[in-house]
Amino acid sequence: MPTFTPIKPLRVSNEVTEQLKQSILLGQFKPGDKLPAERELAEEFQVSRVAIREALRSLENSGFIITRQGITGGAFVTDLSFQQLANSFLDLFLAEKISIPELYRVRLLIEPEVARLAASRVTPEYERRLREALEAEKTPGPTLSEEVDRKTSVHYIFAEMCGNRFLEALIVSVMRLTKQVVEAVKPDTQKLHPAGLHDAAVEAVLAGNPEAAAGEMEKHAIEFGRNLMKMEQEYHEKRSGSGY
Repeated sequence: MPTFTPIKPLRVSNEVTEQLKQSILLGQFKPGDKLPAERELAEEFQVSRVAIREALRSLENSGFIITRQGITGGAFVTDLSFQQLANSFLDLFLAEKISIPELYRVRLLIEPEVARLAASRVTPEYERRLREALEAEKTPGPTLSEEVDRKTSVHYIFAEMCGNRFLEALIVSVMRLTKQVVEAVKPDTQKLHPAGLHDAAVEAVLAGNPEAAAGEMEKHAIEFGRNLMKMEQEYHEKRSGSGY
């Protein structure tokens, strides 16, 4: 177990949070590990259990740990992912701090670059996955959620292929936000995202042509963005006409 530094009274829980966070980031606590009990942590940090509880709550809100109840429960370290960033984007959207047109502009900027980078990192495994993703798009999903998953799979594969984890985090976040918006509006997915919309971009990437891949993905982003904004407009008009 790592050695922690006693905390001064000022901003006690914040200091506890930061030390625990650093221990997780440094790998002293790994995904799946259970943190020491509140009593043990309070003794180690020389603070109250209330401060420990507040620190653990902050870590859970940040996605670093998950708390489980019961005899075998406690605070467990999570495998950090992009989900927390995606949730933050969703919160901003729900609070009307970002809009669909802004989402469209971001996708238009980053998706061509992701496709450009992906075209230089093609492997047989990536080709297999992209071909399967294109084939899956041709068959409607049994639920709206699965339908959206099929229509966005190519984006996630490109993001993984690009080799830039920051770009991957952005793509994952905007795609998950897009899914949440689509699920809330419940549009005609065939109009929003017709089958085959990814074909040209995938073929350019698999051909190892970065410029063509970027160009085709830009066309895709423009077409889908227009469909998405039209969907939003029709949704608001429908709600307005219904008196909501």
